[in-house]
Amino acid sequence: MPELPEVETIRQQLLPCLPAKIKQTRYSRVVGSILKTKMFSPTGKTIATISRKGKLLDFIFADGTHMISGLGMSGGWRYSFLPITAKHTHIQFTCENANGQIYLAYVDPRRFGNCHLLDGQNAERQLARLGVDVSTKEFNVDYVAALCNRFPNREIKPFLLDQACFAGVGNYMACEVLAHSRIHPERMSHTLCAKEYRQLVRAMQLVVGGSLKKRGLTFSGGYTDAKGEKGAALNNLVVFHQKICGLCQTTEVTRILQKGRTTWYCPHCQK
Repeated sequence: MPELPEVETIRQQLLPCLPAKIKQTRYSRVVGSILKTKMFSPTGKTIATISRKGKLLDFIFADGTHMISGLGMSGGWRYSFLPITAKHTHIQFTCENANGQIYLAYVDPRRFGNCHLLDGQNAERQLARLGVDVSTKEFNVDYVAALCNRFPNREIKPFLLDQACFAGVGNYMACEVLAHSRIHPERMSHTLCAKEYRQLVRAMQLVVGGSLKKRGLTFSGGYTDAKGEKGAALNNLVVFHQKICGLCQTTEVTRILQKGRTTWYCPHCQK
């Protein structure tokens, strides 16, 4: 967390604030664990737009430089017409846009997020490390088939978490996508058939679209959107942190550990 729907929600909410010229930058005393670029000085730059690939936000400045922001486990960007005083605010930009003064801030209680200030070429290189963004048309049956053929001996649930292949997928999305695909999380990638490739692509669209409509998923007091509000996608879940499967509505959800991450699945629906 946050995963693709949460990051995209933040991006969409910030876009109407742009373009915005940064007049002043304020950092917390522990921001050094987040800023990964020396001489990080965006003051005076104008944020022209914000793009996204997977779980990374790409703040694109008018001068062609980029600020790539990974939100880690608990990070998020917020905006307000008043200074943002939330606890764990580590970066705050005082900006000027068409409506006057606005504040953009990065809030991260656990400080696992990161920010890089990069030129266009290096930003492109960093984003190129990611696989296809699973919310795009490039994420299709042919792409999934090619990955499974290239990496035949990967357990499908941990495989979905590999950002070099499935950009944007996190733990809750992987569990939910496999549930809707009716695919057991311990299946090896080479055992999937063409029908299951199609099911997986459709399930990804379903999970991403459903979560986006609800402004993302807030679980156990974690993620908040750019307005500081919780996402409402909790009711969409069918297996993740559920007791009874939301698909068959009768089977108790099983929980297992895979590559250090907890997986939830329905032993009746997923084969």
